[in-house]
Amino acid sequence: MITALYLAHLNPVTNAHVEIIKELKKDADVVKVMPVIFRYDDREVNSKSFPFNFETRKKMLESIFGDSIKITDDYAFLAPFKKYLPPLVRRKSWKLRKQILNGVEGDYFSYTGDKAEGYMLKMYRLKPKIGERKSLSAASVKEKLYKAALEKSSNWKEDVPEQIVKIIEDEWETVEKYSSEDDMTTRVVGMKFPKEGWSKK
Repeated sequence: MITALYLAHLNPVTNAHVEIIKELKKDADVVKVMPVIFRYDDREVNSKSFPFNFETRKKMLESIFGDSIKITDDYAFLAPFKKYLPPLVRRKSWKLRKQILNGVEGDYFSYTGDKAEGYMLKMYRLKPKIGERKSLSAASVKEKLYKAALEKSSNWKEDVPEQIVKIIEDEWETVEKYSSEDDMTTRVVGMKFPKEGWSKK
């Protein structure tokens, strides 16, 4: 049995994500999709870069794929996030690898459209397949969402499936909340982390 591991922000799930998962389903018996989660004690940390919580993103994926893919919360960073870096030498980073492989039987591979991320996945022996980077990014869709929340012209609905448009509209308060806030994230080794929980007090 072959399992495809797809680790991504999925915030929100876009047409590009749907296309990638459909491709992975052709290449693997099981597709395990893991939306990234940042946890501080017993709560999820959200921000302008990570507006939708895990349950909302899971609902987005289920609205398209139902139970034909496996959606888990195994790609979870626990505060303080700085303890995962530098990778390889930190015990927490190897614990994360173990979480990612939780429930995986037989052979597996991971997918990324990013060469730098592919290098990291290779270091962790997660057997990456580096695909062609899609032109549509979740970051660009978020920007369009925030423009719409600020009552500016935006065509964000073209970039997400119809089912997910409905979920985002139901969560519009979340979009409005973050539209006028500063982005409280920090980029380290090419990866974004929330500033809250970076170094736990």
